[in-house]
Amino acid sequence: MKQDILIIDDEADIRNLISGILQDEGYDTREAADGLKGIELIRDRMPGLVILDIWLGDSRNDGIRILELIKQETPDLPVLMISGHGTVETAVAAIKRGAYDFIEKPFKAERLLILVRRALEAASLRYEVNELKQRSTESLDIIGQSAFTSTLRQTIQKVAPTNSRVLISGPAGSGKELVARLIHQGFRAERGRMVVVNCAVDDPATLEKELYGEEKNGERASIGAFEQAHNGTLLLDEITNIPMACQSKLVRVLHEQSFTRVGGTRKVQANVRVIASSSADCQNAINQQQLREDLYYRLSVISLAIQPLAQRVEDIPYLAEHFLKVIAESRGALPPKLTNEALSALQVYPWPGNIRQLKNVAEWIVIMSEKEVSQEVTLNMLPVDIISKSPVVMTIDKSNDILNLPLREAREAFEREYMLAQLAKFSGNISQTAMFIGMERSALHRKLRLLSVHAPCSLVKESGT
Repeated sequence: MKQDILIIDDEADIRNLISGILQDEGYDTREAADGLKGIELIRDRMPGLVILDIWLGDSRNDGIRILELIKQETPDLPVLMISGHGTVETAVAAIKRGAYDFIEKPFKAERLLILVRRALEAASLRYEVNELKQRSTESLDIIGQSAFTSTLRQTIQKVAPTNSRVLISGPAGSGKELVARLIHQGFRAERGRMVVVNCAVDDPATLEKELYGEEKNGERASIGAFEQAHNGTLLLDEITNIPMACQSKLVRVLHEQSFTRVGGTRKVQANVRVIASSSADCQNAINQQQLREDLYYRLSVISLAIQPLAQRVEDIPYLAEHFLKVIAESRGALPPKLTNEALSALQVYPWPGNIRQLKNVAEWIVIMSEKEVSQEVTLNMLPVDIISKSPVVMTIDKSNDILNLPLREAREAFEREYMLAQLAKFSGNISQTAMFIGMERSALHRKLRLLSVHAPCSLVKESGT
């Protein structure tokens, strides 16, 4: 996606010169002969950068005044000032009012291009820094070594460089927004921002204002998500919750790649990659007439399904270690270590809240273990609901039970609970359980019958089923 640069100068020759230089370098340009027209073009579509002449031939709306108006409405929009009559005082005044830099006419093309690149990079870095501050405890990487996670990484690498729309499905807390951010991150070196809109809004008018912005009395009153995400990515979160009254306009916007603001009539162009996500069954939502079929197919050019955490237990040790490390460091503490017993309990737990719940548990562990002398986290130090779901072998008092049994009975009791724990860890998958414990599948079946281990039929399954 090309960066859009607006040139405001009352001299047509200068506008054409600058426009030609920038277009030769791959930028898109728009031009305005006066400041008020420039403000109007900014309101029509947010540029990535404004190049503004200080002397515009209008004493009431000179470049400094237009700069002030731009910064009032769009304080993060970088502005590069130019002038053929520049002085140090003029440059200082422009910088004080928020200009990125100042260049004098006549200027060399190389000097102009350097400043343009720096201004665009500074704006991009400022946005990324703000994002990092908001997400200081999150990782822009997929943690884990399961077969699913490895395949997902490869898929993202293939999908990210394209401009195709993507639909990401999966249960709440499974990492759909992280996948969207990784796709956005891998899209282009010079990219716009990623904007997230939660579509679970009851009032259609509220959602439309959030998506498209609003005009009052012919002037822009607010900037919508499509405009904010120009040259970047728009994530529509929970698309099955979009009010039906909003869906037909969204279909049209996706088709035309332009929109009108609420209360407005002017068409606004927006070059946006749209990613959608849903924790609900989209096909069922279509059948229930909660989601338009044509909207679904426009959004699901590429579909990615995210597995729940309980189906990729191999990832849990890596995720737990990552969260414990990041959260402990953010609190100025050493990251605690999980014992094998505690880690097994985490792998057996069903995780209805998925990765988000695991992160919350990691934070709970860090807080509860901060004043402990030992940094080792045992089973009894985990939250009660996790302990209660652990197999008996993890929770029995060994001194009062196993140690009071004859050797043969103690061994059988241990093996029985061990097998139950491993089956639970791998969601009843016989093939995965056999591979993990180092047995042939047929031998495992015989061992389970010998130990009278009868897991529910809904749980036990073979690989690939």
